Amino acid sequence: MASESPRVGLFVTCLVDLMRPRIGFAAVKLLRLAGCQVEVPRLQTCCGQPAYNSGDRHDTRDIARQVIRAFSEFDYLVAPSGSCAGMIREHYPALFSDEPEFAAAARDLAERAHELTSFLVDVRGMTRVEAHFEGAVTYHDSCAGLRELGVSQQPRALLASVEGLEMTELVDADICCGFGGTFCVKYPEISNDMVGRKSARIEESGAGTLLAGDLGCLMNIAGKLKRQGSKVEVRHVAEVLANMGGGAAIAEPDGEG
Repeated sequence: MASESPRVGLFVTCLVDLMRPRIGFAAVKLLRLAGCQVEVPRLQTCCGQPAYNSGDRHDTRDIARQVIRAFSEFDYLVAPSGSCAGMIREHYPALFSDEPEFAAAARDLAERAHELTSFLVDVRGMTRVEAHFEGAVTYHDSCAGLRELGVSQQPRALLASVEGLEMTELVDADICCGFGGTFCVKYPEISNDMVGRKSARIEESGAGTLLAGDLGCLMNIAGKLKRQGSKVEVRHVAEVLANMGGGAAIAEPDGEG
């Protein structure tokens, strides 16, 4: 593992902050174990993806400017979400292609932005964790993490070192769960059909726990599993890797979700 102690700004994400703060604490623990100095910038806000996906480029740029300023002094920005990291890394530069003042800053931040498990494995050289989790798990690859950032083997490599954990690969692990941020609001029937197919594959796996790297996907799947009366628990991969896999599993928000 690299010996230097980089200064990392944790991009907590809106969903983690509001729905599952323990994922943020798990991320901090893992980053510190990887030899990083970790800070959580108070000025950070949403990455702007909901506005971006809705075609609102004006508000997206305002949000992105705030994020760029908040993380300007860090060696890296790390997020426990492929979706948010993908937004910053892949889409921020294009947002400011016609604004020279922010174009260079956006490109600079994009080069320093990483999804959590990718950063731990690819940047910090982490190969194992000291953690224990008893039982069979399966893993869902989120669309943004997989397709925009190439996150797939990194979480699996670290999970392979967790004592007691048995990995069962999920059929169609790379197929979208139907969340897609605002997609599930705009197209609820299609979204419900997609998450129904995903939950069926999860049940067929025989695993007692589903893991993934994006809370949006996890909440969407957890809601469907709950409504179907499933006993499968849902957790963020960071919780298990940080040895924080106990306690209540992720659940859907109040209501039908």
